[in-house]
Amino acid sequence: MQHLVARRVQALCMVLGVICLPGVAPADDFPVVIEHAFGRTVIERQPQRVAAVAWANHEVPLALGVVPVGFAAAGFGDENGDGLLPWVEARLDELEAETPTLFDEGDGIDFEAVAASQPDVILAAYSGLSQADYDTLSMIAPVVAYPEAPWSTDWRQMIRLNSEGLGMSAEGDALIARLEGEIADAVSQHPELSGKSAMFITHLDSTDLSVIRFYSANDTRVKFFHDLGLKTPQSVQEATQPGQFSGEISAEMIDRFNEVDIFVSYGDRQLADRLISDPLAGHMPAIANGALVMLGNDAIGTGANPTPLSIPWVLEDYVELLVEAARK
Repeated sequence: MQHLVARRVQALCMVLGVICLPGVAPADDFPVVIEHAFGRTVIERQPQRVAAVAWANHEVPLALGVVPVGFAAAGFGDENGDGLLPWVEARLDELEAETPTLFDEGDGIDFEAVAASQPDVILAAYSGLSQADYDTLSMIAPVVAYPEAPWSTDWRQMIRLNSEGLGMSAEGDALIARLEGEIADAVSQHPELSGKSAMFITHLDSTDLSVIRFYSANDTRVKFFHDLGLKTPQSVQEATQPGQFSGEISAEMIDRFNEVDIFVSYGDRQLADRLISDPLAGHMPAIANGALVMLGNDAIGTGANPTPLSIPWVLEDYVELLVEAARK
């Protein structure tokens, strides 16, 4: 056990870019009790076998030098079809680790595969677990669930909760501090973003722009705007319902979003041209001005939803796209 903790400490030092002297850092006191939307989870002892479900929860242990026994295969942004996002693949290479079992969540959580990985804990701080999902997973191992609402856990909360479930709270706090420093450095070089408002649109159908669907102020993509010096427009805040990570309006009401400076959406140049020429959507000043950031199914598009390993991977490129739009 002591050797395992020492390896984790050395891996953390590599992540933080500092030199660590030999020694063992104390783990959190156990049992650990984590409060969440479904009640509370008690973890009696430090987990040795870690599984993760849903999106990106596995990045927390990986960032801290712990290789999970299984996690969800990437269903979006997987450029080479191996089930791994590029920053996850790179981190596994750094840790000289084989690819763990990948759970296929195309039709929901694969409970049998999770059980077969024999985990001591299941990380799901950022997820859309239902009560039934949580109850089933809890029969396999203690579950770290989201604190309030589905898909609304920001990247700091995800790190904090999942690292607590690992018994590595101090390491999680150090990881948060490092990422905050990288973000601050990137933002300080681009004052053009300060005070600008941004809106993040969900996937649009270029053949039907009659309804505009957008991520609410509860969503992690929108919360990340604040880290980058941007603000959420009042119109989006007013359209945000408690517990919901998205909303929608008829394009006939697009004038409601006239205050938006930057329009961010998944899609390509063809969709951008379609928006600009649309008789309704084209009235929105951000669209008419071409202040658009169109994100494809690639690293930047995937990393716009911030996670522990994706932030340093896409930060500079994402900020550049936002700056270009802000100048318009």
